[in-house]
Amino acid sequence: MSGRVRLGAVGAGWWATSNHFPIFAGRDDVELVGVCGIGPELDDVREQFGFGMATNDYDELLDQGLDAVVITTPHDLHHPQAVAAIECGLHVLVEKPVTLTAEQGWDLADRVREAGVHFLAPYGWNYKPFTIEAKRLVEAGHLGEIQHVLCHMASPTRGLFAGDTNHIRSLWDSKTSGPDPRTWQSPSRGGGYAHGQVTHSSALLFWLSELRAASVMAKVSNGGAAVDLFDAAVITFDGGALGSLSGAATLPDGNPYQVDLRIFGTEGVLLLDTERERVSLHRYDGQQWDLDIEPGAGAYECIVPPNRFIDLITGASTENNSDADVAARSVELIDAMLRSAAVGGAEVSVHHPADAGADQNEESA
Repeated sequence: MSGRVRLGAVGAGWWATSNHFPIFAGRDDVELVGVCGIGPELDDVREQFGFGMATNDYDELLDQGLDAVVITTPHDLHHPQAVAAIECGLHVLVEKPVTLTAEQGWDLADRVREAGVHFLAPYGWNYKPFTIEAKRLVEAGHLGEIQHVLCHMASPTRGLFAGDTNHIRSLWDSKTSGPDPRTWQSPSRGGGYAHGQVTHSSALLFWLSELRAASVMAKVSNGGAAVDLFDAAVITFDGGALGSLSGAATLPDGNPYQVDLRIFGTEGVLLLDTERERVSLHRYDGQQWDLDIEPGAGAYECIVPPNRFIDLITGASTENNSDADVAARSVELIDAMLRSAAVGGAEVSVHHPADAGADQNEESA
């Protein structure tokens, strides 16, 4: 496209103002047309980042001749707001989790495909140089057929999910009042570690492996909080591969985030560990790749995804490492995990078996 990307924002809370808005405001090819939100800080946000207008009415924002929208509202509002933007033909960046149910996640993926717009969920680890190189090794076929996976994540987020939102605010340079406990600590609105953090590790797994979960048996524990702080699951994937997943919200402050993926195939094994900053792929025939990772590169950051969203729109890039399909595979797994936990850990289907065949037919068409 020619000219600047006319961008609107719905949601003006702690994460948008500490991460996304500074990035967009610093780009010469973006015009911050308007911001939609609630609360007394909205005008301050408009002035701080140079938005052309501020409103409490999302329909008014969508009527501003936009090219794209960034959605950073509470989790349960993402789906209707993204649908409205896609129906206007707009490109959309939707914060994770993009929805709370599998049905809504795949509805967005279908709508994006039909509308021909760009959709990006800002999963920062999917854009790290070492994960991109790991993806290249997997795509080259060095693993063979995937048979088993391990997917673990832990982070120092007890305060976010258990009651001290000012603690998490102190970790990010936000000018707002911080995370809203009605989002992060409410089960009905998608609060808890699964939707809040396992979404990261699972989206990285699904992007790297292109697997899709078929069934899951899961348990969760709240550790005295209103939402889950600990998650454990056994997964069967389409094609028969098995997997284990774990999540924990209670790392001590200052400890590096743990994202540990291990993928076992018929020809080799991939190890990816952000905490120890190591990635290796070792084949059974003796070939080995051990990647050099710059110290500190394993830490979480979300700088590339907002920039990549604009680059996709302008045509400066065609690489989307966290598209609507990746996001939907993460959502449907977490949805099924929580459904399984609600019935004591019984095995539940992640999706209808016919869906897997439909996906394969679409990919081969």
